[in-house]
Amino acid sequence: MRARKIAAVLPVLLVAALLLPSCRNRNETFVETSSGRVQAIVIALSDKISTLDPIGSPTVDAASERIRALIFNSLVKKNEKFDYIPDLATEITRSEDGLSYTFTLHDGVTFHDGRPLTSGDVKYTIEAVLASSSGKAASFFEGTGESKQGFVTGIEAPDPRTVIIRLRKPWLGLLSNLVPIGIVPKDSAAEQKTRPLGSGPFKFVSYDSAQQVISVEANPNYWEGAPKVGALQVRVIEDANALQAELKSGGVSLAPLPTNLTPDAFKALEQDSKLQVIQFPGANVVYLGFNVQKPPLDNVKLRQAIAYAIDRETLIRDLLLGQAKIAHSILPEKSWAFSPGHKYGFDPEKAKQLLDEAGFRDPDGDGPQMRLPQSINFKITSASAATRQYVDVIRDYLKRVGIPVEVEMLETNTLLAQLKTGDFQMMTLRWVGGNQDPIFLKDIFYSTEVPTQDRAGRNRSRYRNPELDRILEEAVNTADREKALGLYRQAQEIISNELPMLPLWYPANMVVANRMVGSIKVDGSGDWSFVRHLTLNK
Repeated sequence: MRARKIAAVLPVLLVAALLLPSCRNRNETFVETSSGRVQAIVIALSDKISTLDPIGSPTVDAASERIRALIFNSLVKKNEKFDYIPDLATEITRSEDGLSYTFTLHDGVTFHDGRPLTSGDVKYTIEAVLASSSGKAASFFEGTGESKQGFVTGIEAPDPRTVIIRLRKPWLGLLSNLVPIGIVPKDSAAEQKTRPLGSGPFKFVSYDSAQQVISVEANPNYWEGAPKVGALQVRVIEDANALQAELKSGGVSLAPLPTNLTPDAFKALEQDSKLQVIQFPGANVVYLGFNVQKPPLDNVKLRQAIAYAIDRETLIRDLLLGQAKIAHSILPEKSWAFSPGHKYGFDPEKAKQLLDEAGFRDPDGDGPQMRLPQSINFKITSASAATRQYVDVIRDYLKRVGIPVEVEMLETNTLLAQLKTGDFQMMTLRWVGGNQDPIFLKDIFYSTEVPTQDRAGRNRSRYRNPELDRILEEAVNTADREKALGLYRQAQEIISNELPMLPLWYPANMVVANRMVGSIKVDGSGDWSFVRHLTLNK
């Protein structure tokens, strides 16, 4: 009798079991918002969030800037062609003498707590940045020590909708340096560290720093229109295997530009019927950096030999599976100032000739014996499996022409700290965002931009060239684009010949998402402005 009862119940259990997986696979996540419990799109970040503070943090990292784009607006933003256009401003006017910029603000913009945005908030925010040790403040100054001077001499708010920024001398870098500064309410700097408050499309809900999980809800009063989704949860998932598992199970809805996934991982995920893998052209750049003050890489011919020894086209095709485009400049090809300069194709014989000219001769003339007395130390981040893959291939290419390389993997923050002190010979990283403006060439190649113990300069290669300094100084202060273009072309020709840094490729902006997530469109810069337009289809 008992056996018959169990048998009768089994069909019901089987039906329930068949229904359950679809619910489990969706693995829905909810966020407790001010308007109740809301289903969230879960977005994965592959790098740790170092700060929530948009104005006072001494460090600036890509992950934290992604969060800034969700919660804050700036005075200025970039469009798809990397030109600067108004964001919170409706109009930007540069004076004829170049000594002031006037910004007219949008009407009807409010912060997340309901306070209206005024020029006083903008004045407060920028002054707070300039008075802080924020990494975003460094570019507002030139010189070092006692000769250090700020470009900005004053900020005025003559009425609630007008901001005037006055300059010590004409400075075309102002707009580019305003882009990463999220505008905050007056007198709110202290609370931004733990509870960020902006005017952006999403409002802060909570942050678990130990688990690296941040939750935000849609801002229904957002001045450009409320987001289509009610809430987001952003999770840091550094391990590539864990990220793939979460995508397949539905625990993660969206992974934009995951740097920890290898090209073959994208191809594998593409086979999952529940997922979509989308490839967009990218403008960020992966590069090799050389410490030109340390032997043997102080020898330009050795640096050029390295460039000729690497078959980037084959590497992009066979290892990166077409998920990148070869780069001949730090600037993206869509930049108005782009120029390839000298191009380095794959030519191992040319590489060997340059090694001979540099004094690094083949010991017995029949190769492939190592030509250098000791290996070049090649430091890379341990956080990216994709980086490890392409570095292994580069090491093999260099070995074939007689250049021995020893790879050292470091935690990302440790690597960045060592780059600041010059404790490296060769390294590889990715520039995110900054390389889209030609002014960036001055940031990373100007002699006074060499980092020191007390200054986070961007000239990590420690390259110094007075002629290039002169050209870049003139270029960044030339408002006439035709004239500036000629100067930037000269600069890129010098940089490509001297080769303090070798651009490798522009990685494609890869996105993996659940098929329920719609309206995904990422521009070349790869920022998260597209998130506001996402939809969640049932």
